[in-house]
Amino acid sequence: MKIKSIIIVTAGVLFTCSSCKKTFLDQIPYDQISSDLAINSESDMQTALNGAYASLRDADLVARTLPLVGDLMADNVSIAAINSNRYLAELNYSYTNTFANALNTWTDAYTAILSLNNIINAGIPSTANSSQMKGEALTLRALMYFYLVRLYAKPFTTNPTGEGVPVVLSYDPSLKPSRNTTTEVYTQIENDLNDAFTMMTNSSKNSSYATKYVAKALLAKVLLTKGDYAGAKTAALDVVNNGGYTLSTAGNFASYWSNPVPVSSKLETIFEISTDAVSGVGINNLAYFYDQSGYGDAFCTDDLYNQYSATDVRRNLIVPGIRAGSSQPIKIVMKYSNAGDPNERDDFKILRYADILLILAEAYANTSDDVNALIRLNQVAQQRDPSFGGYVSTGATLKNDIIKERRKELAFEGDRYFDLARLNQNVVRVNLNNNYSSNTPLTLTTADDKRIWPIPQSERDANPNISQNPGY
Repeated sequence: MKIKSIIIVTAGVLFTCSSCKKTFLDQIPYDQISSDLAINSESDMQTALNGAYASLRDADLVARTLPLVGDLMADNVSIAAINSNRYLAELNYSYTNTFANALNTWTDAYTAILSLNNIINAGIPSTANSSQMKGEALTLRALMYFYLVRLYAKPFTTNPTGEGVPVVLSYDPSLKPSRNTTTEVYTQIENDLNDAFTMMTNSSKNSSYATKYVAKALLAKVLLTKGDYAGAKTAALDVVNNGGYTLSTAGNFASYWSNPVPVSSKLETIFEISTDAVSGVGINNLAYFYDQSGYGDAFCTDDLYNQYSATDVRRNLIVPGIRAGSSQPIKIVMKYSNAGDPNERDDFKILRYADILLILAEAYANTSDDVNALIRLNQVAQQRDPSFGGYVSTGATLKNDIIKERRKELAFEGDRYFDLARLNQNVVRVNLNNNYSSNTPLTLTTADDKRIWPIPQSERDANPNISQNPGY
């Protein structure tokens, strides 16, 4: 059988085997999908949507890889000397065009997109319920493309007309798509989120479901990533003024993070992917990779730890200790404290209110409004550190303070590397207390080809229309 590109394989039935993981060998055209797989009703639509949410829990997506590499490839996280041999290529920037994680993330993201396309294009008569579900699917599709375009393409802020990733919106068995431009990818993301906003309500069961202000919050982040500060400000303000979210206090910050279930109170979390004993990836989750009773490979760098004052409640989620099975002193990440709970492992936070406030602060600072930038920056900083008198900076110093606060607030959530990318800044690791081995690169410049991942070679073998990134 001829190996086919993941992009043109239907999400209906996918075949894998242990010796050819992530290789998809057969496809069933939509006109041949059996009635038990086709979406013929709102009930079918809900079942498919539940499956789409579940697909994001994959360890190669938000359950581990995406939030981990966003810190590991930057300067927030390192890998212990004694480790399980995972994510070393990301740590050392040694990935090639056959790099397994690049293939797995690409495959799983496009598999999710194929499933979401099926929901979006189902043609179910429009009702409030079907519109809500379609809006949720559009939001999730936008999220997947947002991850893909940041991992496999150069930043919009430096090369908006460069090659992005293929934008595939419907199933076509003859399709062998080329890469859309980065601008075209972002345009599709924005269109999906704007459409989703009009289709959804602001109510949901809990924070594990998309709503109209989940879409608007993600749009604010997308626009910030593009350097569209005016647009980001408008979107973030809408979330702040109308979303109904609140920050966790210094007193409940630890309990907020130790809570393993989605919230309905709109406290802090805007959107997260839920997991439990039945629905999850078990020991392949992010928490287990930090937990010293689990794999325990990843730890907080001393450079990041030193950014927090002694009275900053965020520092309490990083505990000095010893790497299990060795004598290596490390800073243990406790942001995800439920790794050992088989019934309720930690959910994976995608969007938080603090992020939106910092997006708003950065947008103000870059649209000549330092006064409001300081208000929003200090709203987060002083909530996390009640003893802190607040920032008073202006101009370039204020912008740097905002990025510093983003680093502290969003640590271990996968943002740092992408912040450095959109700002066109080098990755500069500070090797305190032998956090990095002598073979680990401490600098990754903006010009280095390793700033973005390779297009998987197996994808290019199946589809010669997809070009490779430079250096691979």
